[in-house]
Amino acid sequence: QVQLVESGGGLVQAGGSLRLSCAASGRTFSSYVMGWFRQAPGKEREFVAAISRSGDSTSYEDSVKGRFTISRDNAKNTVYLQMNSLKPEDTAVYYCAADMYIAAVLAGTNHYWGQGTQVTVSS
Repeated sequence: QVQLVESGGGLVQAGGSLRLSCAASGRTFSSYVMGWFRQAPGKEREFVAAISRSGDSTSYEDSVKGRFTISRDNAKNTVYLQMNSLKPEDTAVYYCAADMYIAAVLAGTNHYWGQGTQVTVSS
C-alpha cells in the first residue's frame, strides 16, 4: 500500500513558477514508478509527467516539455514537479500517481492516487 500526499499548489501569475511535492508513505517508494496528472474543470484527467524508479528516465506530455521537470528523492520518499513559465491553461488540480509498472502510470490506470492540489495561473 502506498499513500500519496501532494502539496505546493497555489495561485501564481502567468510566467511564474511553482514546485509541487508528493510525499509517499511506505518503505518501498523506490519500487514505484511515479507520475503527475492534472484535471482542469470540465475536462478529463490528463497525463503530465512520469519518472522511473531510479529517476534516470522521464516522460512528459508535449505541452509541458521544456517548462516542467519531474524529479524524485528516494531517500525522502518524495516526487517533485517543478513548473516554470506557467500559463493560464496549466490551471488544474494536479494529482500524484504511483504504480509498479510504467505502462500503468502512462495510461493513468495506476493503482495509487493522491488527493490532488490546486494550481491556478492568472493571466
